[in-house]
This record gives sequence, C-alpha cells and structure tokens, in this order.
Amino acid sequence: MSNKTGDNQTGPAVDPDDLDSLVRAGLAALDAGQDRLAAARLARALTLGPPSSALLRSLGMALSRLGRFDDAARCHNEALDLAPDDPATLTALGDLLQQRDRIDDAEACYRAALQVAPERADTLGNLGAALYRLGRPDEAISCYHAALRLAPELPELHDNLGRALLLSGQLAEGWEEHEWRWRTRESVREAQRFAEPAWNGEKLGDRVLLLHAEQGFGDAIQFCRYAPLVGATARVVLEAPRELVRLFAGLPNIEHTVAQGDALPGFDAHCPLLSLPRACRTTLETIPRDVPYLAAAPQAVAAWRQRLDGLDGLRVGLAWAGRPTQGADRRRSIAFERLAPLGRVPGVALVSLQTGAASAQAATPPPGMTIHDWTAALQDFADTAALIEALDLVIAVDSAIVHLAGALGKPVWLLNRFDTCWRWLQQRTDSPWYPSLRQFRQSRSGDWEPVIAEVAVALTRRAGGDDPSTNFRRKPVRQT
Repeated sequence: MSNKTGDNQTGPAVDPDDLDSLVRAGLAALDAGQDRLAAARLARALTLGPPSSALLRSLGMALSRLGRFDDAARCHNEALDLAPDDPATLTALGDLLQQRDRIDDAEACYRAALQVAPERADTLGNLGAALYRLGRPDEAISCYHAALRLAPELPELHDNLGRALLLSGQLAEGWEEHEWRWRTRESVREAQRFAEPAWNGEKLGDRVLLLHAEQGFGDAIQFCRYAPLVGATARVVLEAPRELVRLFAGLPNIEHTVAQGDALPGFDAHCPLLSLPRACRTTLETIPRDVPYLAAAPQAVAAWRQRLDGLDGLRVGLAWAGRPTQGADRRRSIAFERLAPLGRVPGVALVSLQTGAASAQAATPPPGMTIHDWTAALQDFADTAALIEALDLVIAVDSAIVHLAGALGKPVWLLNRFDTCWRWLQQRTDSPWYPSLRQFRQSRSGDWEPVIAEVAVALTRRAGGDDPSTNFRRKPVRQT
C-alpha cells in the first residue's frame, strides 16, 4: 500500500490506491478550478477500476481546461461509447467543440443532449453561446430565456443574455441584463471594491461620483464619452488605467483623472464606465455620437507629421492583434503576414500601430511589403493618439486601436471576425458608436482572406481618390 499523498500538488492528502477517495477528491479539485490536480487524481482513479462514463467525462473536462484538447476528446468519446445518450457527456463534448471553434458540431451535441434532457439549464445556456457565435442572437436569446426559467439566479446566463440582446440592438434590455456581470465569479471581487453605493442615473446634487474603467482599454475608450455628459451636471472623478490617464485628462467636466492603483479622492457614489449607457438610458437612437471626444496634444501631432513628412502617398496605420488575454483574441487577431495584399497597393505608406508581443512581426514583413515602425516611441495612448492624428487612415482588427481612432474621428476600417462583439451589431458596415468607422466582416469564421482582399480593393480606391466614404467631417474637440 502506498503512503497517502497530495499528488505533489496543492490539496489535501489522498490515498492513491483508494478509488472512492480519489474520485471525490478529483471532483472537488475540478469544482475548485484546480484542473491539473483534478486531472491527475481522476486519471489515477481510472486505473483502479472499470471505466465509468461519468469519470471519463470529468477527466475530459479537466483536460479540456488544461488545453489538452485531443486527450479530452478521447475521454468524452470513450464516455459516449459507454453511455451514448448521456446528456452531461454530450454537453461536455459540445463545450470542447466550442472551445475548438467547431461551433456547428457543438450545436449538434447540445441539441442531442436536449433531446434526452430538455430541461438542462447548462446545456440550454451553452447552446445559446454557440448560437450567438453563429450569428443567430434571436435564437440565443430564446435559449437563455429557457435556461433562466430553470436557473433564474445564474449570473452567467443573465450576462450572456445581455450580450445577445445588445448584439441584436435591444439596448435597453441588454444593459439591464449586462449588469449581472458583477455577480459572476470573475467579477464579484471587483464588484465589492467600493463601500459607496452604485449610481444608477439619479440626480447627484453636490455629491461626487467616481467613474471607473473596467475590462479592456477599448471599453474604456468607447465609454469614456459619457464622462463629460455626466460631469455637466455632477462632480465627477474618473479612474482609468495608467496608460489612458494622459489621454483622458483632456476630457471636459472632470474634476480629477486618477490612475488605477493611485489614491482616490473622496467620493459619494460610483459607476463603472460600461454601466453608464444603462444609467443614461441609452438606445440605438440616443447613443452619444459626437466625435471627436478625445484629442491628441497639438505639439505631439505636429512632431509626428514632421516625422512622417517623408512618406509618399496615403499614410495608413495598421494594427493586427489585440491583447492575448482577451477571450476571443485567437479569433479576432491575425498574423501580420496575412496583411501582405495591403503592401502591394500602390500609393500607400504603411505605418505600424501594433504594440505588445505581436509588434515584433513588423520586423520581418512578407516579401514586397514595407512597413514603418516607430512604436518604440509610444509610451501610452496619448502618444498613440498623436501618431494616429498624423495618419490618413487606420486599418485594424477589433482592438483598442479601433476605438481610439474612432474616438479621434479618424477614418478607421475594422477587420471584424464572424462572431462579432456585441458592440458592432449585426449586418452593418458602419457603427452608431463611431461615425468614421467602416466594417469589413468575415462571412465565415476564421476566413480572413476575402476580408483582406476586399480591404485591398477599397484601399486601392481610397489611395486613388475614388472612395468618398471616408470623407468624414469632424467637429472640433476642446483641447485642455
């Protein structure tokens, strides 16, 4: 008999030869998100007795979370060999297929599970997620409603319903459901950060309101437009990531702009930036769309224009990747080499706006492509804004660069993935959030070649002066 062990990982000691205790400990580790520990214990358990569909399924779930997708698929398929109609295994296999971007196959698994067990809230919710990614938000909404009838207090279902409603243009209902994000496991700690009450749009009088950024840089840039509107009738303090503080310092009607992590002045209520559309009762028709609402320092813009003065033709900024930690990044970001057709368009000078790890790709452009890279000089978004102002056009994947160009009123072309983010809505080539934006959308998930070919044609026209669609008139922005 072996000694009791913790499998050399964090967790209580478990007898490695006791099947029941291994299974219990493995499932507990799985529930706690200790996936490596769960996989080790469940795999050991499988060696101690006849295979079980439930045990194989649980091991498959742990392996899937660890990114061992082929091993996870084998576990799920072996589980289905033992119990072909098991709805839990069919749902788990659907989840795995969805992770691997095989959304049609995932939908088939979920529907097979629901044929056996039509009242599984998790299966209905995950089917809703698949339908959202397939561009069928109305069906997704129906799934989420059905799931919520079974599990009305599950915050992830409400949050996902909110995103589907927003994608379909039902903003008023979408904002309400999106507030449930604060009850999800990922956000509950952030939701408890302030003792002061949340602001829901009521009159504030002389009280101070803290507006604070959440999620990504692009979200903060998109929704900071509300800060001056709220500040026109209230005392507002704005907290933002340090990389955005200099850029946001030019927003009017703000008493203080504070970097995240620095000491905050006193305040009486707070509101996340992404909750401002709800507080302001925003619909599609009432989106604040006056641009630019952000501006770069004139001296910095002048310096960039002088630096770019030697470039011939249309000056076009490129960004091909977002932040890797964002959940959909592998679907929204592309390899720089795929933009090679843009390098063959005559009368265009390409300038990199790409920062982060993906920026290194600009050092080895594909044959025949030249790109000018001064991103080492960009320390924050105020610097990037000045460079963008010196360009004629920005072309980028769904990232903070798109939002920054749109907020500056710069013509910007979005290379948009098939399973689009809710903010870009459906079947549109424009955006109610950014009047200077034009969308080029995938017609099939993962297929960037037709998108880039379409952009190359449009860029050829633009460089030749034949495309009036980007002659966007910008109103002046106050520079402080």
